[in-house]
Amino acid sequence: MTNLNFLLIGAGIGLLTSAPVGPVNIMTLRHAAAHGVREGVTVALGAVAADLLYAALAVFGVSAVTGFVTGHEGLIKLAGGALIFGFGWRVYRSRPHMDPQAGAASALTDMVAAFLLTLTNPGVILGFVAILGGLGTWRPQPGDTSGALFLLAGVATGALVWWSGLCWGVSHMSARVDSSWLARANHLAGALLMLFGVGIYADLLIRWLV
Repeated sequence: MTNLNFLLIGAGIGLLTSAPVGPVNIMTLRHAAAHGVREGVTVALGAVAADLLYAALAVFGVSAVTGFVTGHEGLIKLAGGALIFGFGWRVYRSRPHMDPQAGAASALTDMVAAFLLTLTNPGVILGFVAILGGLGTWRPQPGDTSGALFLLAGVATGALVWWSGLCWGVSHMSARVDSSWLARANHLAGALLMLFGVGIYADLLIRWLV
């Protein structure tokens, strides 16, 4: 695996983990719709910072216990696949609502709120551990600090691409963004998460059959 591979894998993870619609996404959408791309992305940076912190803990944590992970990779993938599929199902079935009245909080205030909301969500760290644990040989190996850093850079890049694109789209289509739009976004994100979970089980089945 090259650093470019890790960068691309990280970007995919960043996109995937940023897509599900929740309170942070709705705050971001409100700011983008009311005040433009820059303010929306400013709010989103809080979530990106928290995601990056948890991703770093997951990357270096998984590397630190790589002996355990290698010895119990099958069990980790079983648990991780179930967790990711369950989370995807919950995202798919969720029905987010967007209040048309944007709050009076500034973008910087909501950026801090986004950071704290993401940081206090236990599903975030569990999600990163499950996804990175499920990567198997596609994750950086022990001692591969460069690979780990490129993976983290990819996570940040993927998340920023998602948030920037979302804010740009919302700022140009603010009149069309409603609860129905948010629900469709969740359906897509949930389906992708469930597909990732199924892929982990498919990989396990192929390994056991071979």
